Amino acid sequence: MGSLKGKTLFITGASRGIGLAIGKRAAQDGANIVIAAKTAEPHPKLEGTIYTAAKEIEDAGGQALPLVVDVRSEESVDNAMKAAAEKFGGIDIVVNNASAINLTPVQKIDMKRFDLMHQINTRGTLLCSKLAIPYLKEAENPHILMLSPPLDMQEKWFKNHTPYSIAKYGMSLVVLGLAGELRSKKIGVNALWPRTTIATAAVQNLLGGDMMVQASRTPDILADAAHLIFTKPSGETTGNFFIDDTLLAENGMTDFDKYRVNPKVNLQPDFFVPDDSEAPASLAAIEA
Repeated sequence: MGSLKGKTLFITGASRGIGLAIGKRAAQDGANIVIAAKTAEPHPKLEGTIYTAAKEIEDAGGQALPLVVDVRSEESVDNAMKAAAEKFGGIDIVVNNASAINLTPVQKIDMKRFDLMHQINTRGTLLCSKLAIPYLKEAENPHILMLSPPLDMQEKWFKNHTPYSIAKYGMSLVVLGLAGELRSKKIGVNALWPRTTIATAAVQNLLGGDMMVQASRTPDILADAAHLIFTKPSGETTGNFFIDDTLLAENGMTDFDKYRVNPKVNLQPDFFVPDDSEAPASLAAIEA
């Protein structure tokens, strides 16, 4: 694997979970991590702030710039990117990880909830990508990565939570279009999605509690997959909708058990994974 030493990553939603894991993995190489998130004060139900994340990034070997950023605000994102470029000399990689989730069907959705998901997921991803492009044009091997699903348009992915599905697939539509728009600029634009649920605060608090966490993989699998994408040539690696374990397996990974939260529990498949995507390792519990 190549190194991200000296690279600057602008990661939305990086105060915890998947965003923080991606930042810490890059920090191990000596990368600069812009923690662009909204949590400046401790939350009663959510671990981590931009400042605790910065400490973890620095402890891992990187430099950190914690910034309070609202991805719904053009001014907020613009100011954050200017601050990042001023401190680190540019931006090499953008990770659109910030996301809101509400698994309510159309008949019951509060439109304010839908608006929030759309503004953070689809619109926030488009905005952050748009404002980063001038910086990425000046970078060597620039990448944009969305934590969003493959465009597998099936009724089953929509029928129970159409508003959320629209907001997440919106992120993936940005990948599809922007990869083509930026192909001549050799800016890689890709999506990354987990095969299984990931042990995050969202899973703990919204999707099934501790039982679901036990049936999940850790965010480290996405961090390793993202690192692999960022070290590939951006001019050749674009327009892809990667599944984490498939990508790692195609690049020589064989040990996926290390990512399990609890080896004695069957792994829970995530939403949006296409039926024809075969897991490179069993999702069944490992016998004690």
